[in-house]
Amino acid sequence: SIAILLYLARKFKTPDHWYPSDLQKRARVDEYLSWQHVSIRGKASKLFLTKMLLPILTGQPVPPEKLETVTEELNVVLKQFEEKFLQDKPFIAGSEVSLADLVALVELMQPLGVGHNPFEDRPKLAAWRKRVEEALGKQLFQEAHEGILNASNV
Repeated sequence: SIAILLYLARKFKTPDHWYPSDLQKRARVDEYLSWQHVSIRGKASKLFLTKMLLPILTGQPVPPEKLETVTEELNVVLKQFEEKFLQDKPFIAGSEVSLADLVALVELMQPLGVGHNPFEDRPKLAAWRKRVEEALGKQLFQEAHEGILNASNV
């Protein structure tokens, strides 16, 4: 999915902020896109699968200690994300939204879809989410995430 996003950004010459031509900004985007596979993506989808799919497959509720472990793993990478990538900037690569922000926020919508709010008690993360949503357009963002946000209703 990352490879196709980069391909599309280059092929259709999207606005520069999505995949910046400035080498330092692009390096920040690339750094995040490489890091996220085993961090936010891995931990957010693990929480989603544990809360949603595991009970369906086993017919049993998830043991609380298992859910606690998976939740703590996500909390660790969220702290790393805030400290390493967001720091005190509005977006991952600086002052404008990029593909890195889009990918990061998409991953964090999975836990939200199963009733775990990764933005709760994290004002920096919540403010960043709001900026990304506003940059994309709230209506488009909600439409794009309607399925995952209603996953618990299936």
